[in-house]
Amino acid sequence: MPTPRLVRSRLSSRARTHAHASSNKHTPASVAVPNLAASAAVPTNTQNAPLGSPAIVAAGSAAAIAAAGLAVKRVLDTPAREYKEGAQVGKEYDAWHDEGILEYYWGEHIHLGYYSDEERAEGYKKKDFKQAKYDFIDEMFHWGTQPIDTSNVKTVLDVGCGIGGTSRYLAKKLLPNATVTGITISEKQVERATQLAKGQDVPNAKFELMDALNMEYPDNSFDMVWACESGEHMPDKTKYVNEMLRVLKPGGRLIIATWCQRDNLDALKASGASEEAMANAYENLVGFTDEEKSRLDFLYREWAHPYFISYEEYARVCERSGMATDITTDDWAQQTIPSWRHSVWAGVYDPWTVFSRPRAWYRTLRDIVTLERMHRAFSDGLLTYGMISCTKK
Repeated sequence: MPTPRLVRSRLSSRARTHAHASSNKHTPASVAVPNLAASAAVPTNTQNAPLGSPAIVAAGSAAAIAAAGLAVKRVLDTPAREYKEGAQVGKEYDAWHDEGILEYYWGEHIHLGYYSDEERAEGYKKKDFKQAKYDFIDEMFHWGTQPIDTSNVKTVLDVGCGIGGTSRYLAKKLLPNATVTGITISEKQVERATQLAKGQDVPNAKFELMDALNMEYPDNSFDMVWACESGEHMPDKTKYVNEMLRVLKPGGRLIIATWCQRDNLDALKASGASEEAMANAYENLVGFTDEEKSRLDFLYREWAHPYFISYEEYARVCERSGMATDITTDDWAQQTIPSWRHSVWAGVYDPWTVFSRPRAWYRTLRDIVTLERMHRAFSDGLLTYGMISCTKK
């Protein structure tokens, strides 16, 4: 079946104007533009000053700086990689692969890391950035598999596997007696994942190019389905969950980790809308302010996300499927939030990879801005880090 058509964001002009006119508290420090014209100490007695005088030059320079600063902010405030129906998400990941920057800094795992209470108290920068990602897999595995006997897990599906870091880790360390299959819609990721599995001698991990919303596997194919930070890119969250439950064997465990937005079911019900609208693009924003909608709109459209839902809604989708039992949820925003700024610091400590690729400078700047905006959205509760797990009936 074709991928469902995304309902595009069309915020009202009033909402966009409000968001752009609001204070800079939600704008990353790296691109926040203060009132440059007011702060540049422009001389006020320029009316009778001769052309070329210091006063005229200062006024002109200040105006130029202010205009340039506002122009830069406008560009960085405008999403550049909006989700489009079709293979666009795969192409974005192909482009990231070709640049090499994401793998260089993030390693084999294109997902956030895990930071314990003690590590956050001591300072997240003391922890190895890449090790935090391995710790996340360990914690997610322990959290999600508690209700089952993992010795019985022989087949695993990793949905949205990236370059296969988690698939290989599951196959080599956590489930060495199982066969792990990773799927992605990026051809370059399949090639790289397969190459790394061969180089690391992980024969029980394999990778396939496949759409998670239209999987080719028969019903009841896998003992465990793992989905780490793939739901963000899915244009139909209900079908995403239902497809994973379909290919999961009865008694098998589905484990999901995904970026989510704040739950607003009460506001939606008060508006008279159907509860099912919570799972639909842009129909689930009742109760969010215009500023919050504008912030969400940027975070959706900058990294090719169609939209987010709440982790509570993911649980409700599992319930409505009629296939799930023993549904468990949690919010790991606090455990993962250091990753956003830690990833920036990884580049600060080792900048040569970026500097040596001039063509990637602009994209890298945009990513830094988005990383900071993500950090702030998770910090103030606009976004949550959803953990959802259930057993198939």
